[in-house]
Amino acid sequence: MPPAGKISGFHRQENDWFCNANLPSDITVVVDEVNFHLHKFPLISRCGKIATIVEESQTTTDKILTVTLQEFPGGADTFLTAVKFCYGARTELTPKNILILYCAADYLEMTNNYGEDNLLSKSENYFHKHILRHWKDCILTLQSCKPVIITRADKLQIINKCTNALSVMICTDPSLFGWPMMMYGSLQSPGGTILWNGINTGAKIQSNESDWWFEDISYLGVDLFERLVLTMEAKGVRKENIARAIMYYCKKYLPGLDRWQGVVVQGGASRAVASFSMIPANVDQSALLKRVVKLLPEKKSKSFCRFLLGLLRVALILGVNDTCQDYLERRIGAQLELASLDSLLIPSYSDLDTLYNSDCVERMIGHFVSSEPSVDSALSPSSFDLGASPSFERLKRVAKVVDNYLAEVASDVNLKPGKIRSLAEALPESSRSLHDGLYRSLDIYFKEHSWLSDNDREQLCSIIDFRKLSIDACAHASQNERLPLRVLLQVLFFEQIQLKTALASCLNVFDAENAPMPPLPANPHETGGEIVQRDRWVTVVRENQGLKIDMENMRSRVGELEQEFVQIKEEMKRVSKSHSYISSSPRFIAKGLGCKLLPRSSNVQQDILESSSPTPRASVERSRPSTCRHRHGKSFSLV
Repeated sequence: MPPAGKISGFHRQENDWFCNANLPSDITVVVDEVNFHLHKFPLISRCGKIATIVEESQTTTDKILTVTLQEFPGGADTFLTAVKFCYGARTELTPKNILILYCAADYLEMTNNYGEDNLLSKSENYFHKHILRHWKDCILTLQSCKPVIITRADKLQIINKCTNALSVMICTDPSLFGWPMMMYGSLQSPGGTILWNGINTGAKIQSNESDWWFEDISYLGVDLFERLVLTMEAKGVRKENIARAIMYYCKKYLPGLDRWQGVVVQGGASRAVASFSMIPANVDQSALLKRVVKLLPEKKSKSFCRFLLGLLRVALILGVNDTCQDYLERRIGAQLELASLDSLLIPSYSDLDTLYNSDCVERMIGHFVSSEPSVDSALSPSSFDLGASPSFERLKRVAKVVDNYLAEVASDVNLKPGKIRSLAEALPESSRSLHDGLYRSLDIYFKEHSWLSDNDREQLCSIIDFRKLSIDACAHASQNERLPLRVLLQVLFFEQIQLKTALASCLNVFDAENAPMPPLPANPHETGGEIVQRDRWVTVVRENQGLKIDMENMRSRVGELEQEFVQIKEEMKRVSKSHSYISSSPRFIAKGLGCKLLPRSSNVQQDILESSSPTPRASVERSRPSTCRHRHGKSFSLV
């Protein structure tokens, strides 16, 4: 056989590889059904595994030994590279082939016991001296890792060493490594300075961005990305940065997620990766969701809550298992006060008739209530210091979001009365200081569900505590033709109580303000402070005179309302005895009794029917005057 240096190369014929040598082959190695017709001497001088097999086969009489290598790392192409190394050909190590050659050399036992500077030692030295010291090389090496060789790569600690090196670089100032190179491409020198026409300007890159590595690690597969995230957590990388990296990764492989949760990673969208020559990983979206929900750190913010709601939408679309959906709903429920209305409007992706998935929102409200034990105990109706409780502030914000959500879904004609009731009652009674939001939602619901019976309307109205309606809401409700007659009477009754309470409060204030003024100082030379105090008393007296006039008007109005209420009760008794039908319109009753209804406030429609915060609904239509409808009169006592 000629010396190894004389070998000119190899050639292939269909499924067989032959060495361009003048000597016949005496060993055939089969790798992935590809036959390599080789010579024993160059193989056993470099490969311990083949040397052992040849030694054990000395007793065989076959002229040509056949060896089959099962599960060879990298397959036939990698084995051909190792064979060329055994025959003395030059082998170039790169970040893209180092991992596979490292594993192949370990498989073939190409140690220094079978020749100096063997492939295993060359691969190990190159890996430690070049790969682990450069960010780009580490990324390319990890990306070249295929699932079939992960086991052997773990045995050699290749993946762990790469993830550790990357985590250390993330925690360290990137300018020390001359990275991120992609930000300036060829305009940056390895030392981190900016080049101009190939000349080192000495100017350092000024960048305080902490997200320069998001785009690079997004090219890793799900398994390697998960291992890198776990390593970063162990190395002390900030949870804020880890969360943003996960959000960036999910946005890349879950289409539509950036539209729903509005992830904006500064500086990352415009980066080019031409110098890396990488392609995005082939990611299974369902597997990604299941892995990501376990990697998400404990964090609360509006953007993160929006991201979780976006993941939940994707989970519902893909139909992942209930465990993943339940985990996301619990995480969202724990910070529901940070959710926005448009994020909660999750469409129904199943066969449900409703437009929105209100069952999912109801479960999240339940998780919020049960997330803190103090919610049920500290927020009882008997508590007097609710305003000082942080839990109560969170509960108030959730109640506002839920009321706005109810107003949005109320226009769905397929929404059942029981569902809107269960959503409204999912929060404790003490969560709402005012029930204006609930009244607005029911008003929209009655408008879009005009076929509801009076009994269904009365049952829905029972969720409203009319004592918690504002004066403007009471004024609107007293003239709302969509409300049942019993509810209208309750509104009038509580409206009188509110006016009486307001009147009594004002009288108490007037009595206190009308107390005798302190005598003016006899000294003609008054100080500046005494003059200011006297002027204040004069101003208070003038204001009191104007308020007294307003109070007299209020007294007369309260008297009129009391008379009207007594007349309505008497009329109701007469109608109940005669078993006659009465008109459902309060205007008709008032006209027959010669009463005057409370005048409509000019700002009622705007204050009551429009949300105080911006929502996807631009405005709510004003109440339509209904045609004359009749119902059977029943006796009803309010006191």
